[in-house]
Amino acid sequence: MAPTRILTRDEELGVISDDDDSPSGKRSKLDRFPLSRWELAVSLGVFLVFSSGLCCIYMTMPAAEFGKLKLPRSIADLRLLKDNLANYANEYPAQFVLGYCATYIFMQTFMIPGTIFMSLLAGALFGVFKGVVLVVFNATAGATSCFFLSKLIGRPLITWLWPDKLRFFQAEISKRRDKLLNYMLFLRITPTLPNLFINLASPIVDVPFHVFFLATLIGLVPAAYITVRAGLAIGDLKSVKDLYDFKTLSVLFLIGFISILPTILKRKKIVE
Repeated sequence: MAPTRILTRDEELGVISDDDDSPSGKRSKLDRFPLSRWELAVSLGVFLVFSSGLCCIYMTMPAAEFGKLKLPRSIADLRLLKDNLANYANEYPAQFVLGYCATYIFMQTFMIPGTIFMSLLAGALFGVFKGVVLVVFNATAGATSCFFLSKLIGRPLITWLWPDKLRFFQAEISKRRDKLLNYMLFLRITPTLPNLFINLASPIVDVPFHVFFLATLIGLVPAAYITVRAGLAIGDLKSVKDLYDFKTLSVLFLIGFISILPTILKRKKIVE
């Protein structure tokens, strides 16, 4: 299958400027917002729909001291949030899980930083098994929403933000069409490419949804286990950077290597 050429925004619109090589032309490209009015309206509409659903869920939850609740941005914030939520989660487990899932999926869909703290919180409040199930479910659901949102309006945005990285990703995907699931598993398990980029770029480079979904569902389990397990000892954790030391990264890359081993063996047989 021939790789799909990624068009620039001007090429998509059929606009070619004579002075693109001039300094002013380059400056205008950098300053130009990539989304059209229609695409911006669609993105805002989707955001409002998700926001309204999240607000409705919050409004139906039992009363709490919401002034103490905020998205954690540090380990210290996370410890305070965990203390404030522990009793609430025990008294209203179903409502709390619903609110937790809605918040996690919302953050993942719209690329809001902080989901790693939500994963640590899952370990601190629910333990390893329930925590991993929750994190993998929410991360997969959020990545799926992000995938379809990017499929709708993501091409100009990601081409504008990461043109070189997108070309590299497209070339790698094109070379591995026959064993694409293995390659996507490798990317999900290892920190080779950020998950945010994978979510946005996959529909642009024609990664089939079933491959994207399976790779996300399975590939996020190792990292989710590491993060959730760390949440059990949140009092000893000083920084998020402590989660991924050399030993942890080595284990993730070993698991990732195992996932692409069939591809390597197949290529070796073909060469022979």
